[in-house]
Amino acid sequence: MALPQVKQDATDARLSTLSLPVQDGWTRSARADALSRLTARGLPAARDEYWRFTRPTDLNATEVPGAAPMDESDEAPIFDGIDALTLVFRDGVFDADASDDLRLEGVEISRLASVQGADIHWAKDLYGTLEAKGQDPVWRPFAALNTAFAADGVLIHATGTGTRPICIRYVHEKSDSDPILHHVVKVDEGAAVTLLEAGAPGARFNTVLEADVADTGTFHHVRAQGRNRERRANTHTFGRLGRESVLKSFTLSLNGALTRNEHIVEFTGDNAVAHVAGAAIGDGRIAPFHHDDTVFVTHDAVNCESRQVFKKVLKNGAVGVFQGKILVKPGAQKTDGYQISQALLLDDDSQFLAKPELEIYADDVACSHGSTTGSIDEDMLFYLKARGVPHRRAMDLLVLAFLAESLHEIESDDIAESLRTRLENWLDRHAD
Repeated sequence: MALPQVKQDATDARLSTLSLPVQDGWTRSARADALSRLTARGLPAARDEYWRFTRPTDLNATEVPGAAPMDESDEAPIFDGIDALTLVFRDGVFDADASDDLRLEGVEISRLASVQGADIHWAKDLYGTLEAKGQDPVWRPFAALNTAFAADGVLIHATGTGTRPICIRYVHEKSDSDPILHHVVKVDEGAAVTLLEAGAPGARFNTVLEADVADTGTFHHVRAQGRNRERRANTHTFGRLGRESVLKSFTLSLNGALTRNEHIVEFTGDNAVAHVAGAAIGDGRIAPFHHDDTVFVTHDAVNCESRQVFKKVLKNGAVGVFQGKILVKPGAQKTDGYQISQALLLDDDSQFLAKPELEIYADDVACSHGSTTGSIDEDMLFYLKARGVPHRRAMDLLVLAFLAESLHEIESDDIAESLRTRLENWLDRHAD
């Protein structure tokens, strides 16, 4: 079936601005397959079901919408207090001088740009594989675009237990940067690794993270998206879990004109656990704020547990979106699927759009979903103020209490505390 003309034109125009990386190495077939899928199905339009709440115009645009970099000189990098192996990308370009050596006990680390021209690499069986499978039943066009055109990324193979977290630090310096980065994580049986991401890779950016967690493996992922008010972002996290494995992913988002974080998780082994969570704070006073979390979890194994916990705090016309689905396939008995999305609206101009879904084909499951929207509890606010807490501080305490459930999904207390501290600092900066 031919593409509608509007999609054909948008896709052709966008592709005309991109160049394929080196095509003589092990990524060639995956890139060709992704490009074929993209040209056949096209980039999204506003009428597409999974884009009905988030207009893709800025992500489709041939010219990058300008985004002035934030001045971070008065603020240390968010994970600076964590003993981590740090890799730095400036507007999508690896900065070797600012990065640590790519050696970590129990983990093999390399860069996509450095090894993609080789004939063979351990990532060959993974690059683009989870992305391609995650396109069914929902088409994710920007993920396919990423697989085809990603210029660089980090490839992490955990063969044992990583002695330190790995932190990918993004630095945004150019107002028209448009990086496309693709990361691959492979966790062997019984191995474990923690990946941190911090900052905004560019003015507009597209990232994919494919994480394959083998039997009894563990993967922890914590991401803090930068404070850049004007950035546009589309991120994708694809996870595949083996028997008795664990995947936990948390994202903190502050500001951003347009952010769409997609999470696609599949259980393929029994007794596995996957927790996906996020917290977002948006203030539309100075620049627009639109934040979209789109999640699809597929249970295709027995006695697995999934949790989706997403909280958004919105004010001054900010918009939050949550689209979450739990699919339980036939035979996936004893599934425990939990999904909650909540928004705290600090004024009457902001809005939260939610579409929670359950699709269940097994009869012995415990699945639930819920979505709520509300304002600050006036009784709690009065209680705090009556005990001498200033109004602004009382508001901040209630906001932090509201976000607490999502932060509890972070496994490391030190990492969780670093995010809580940053949240408090951000709230202090933006006191009315």
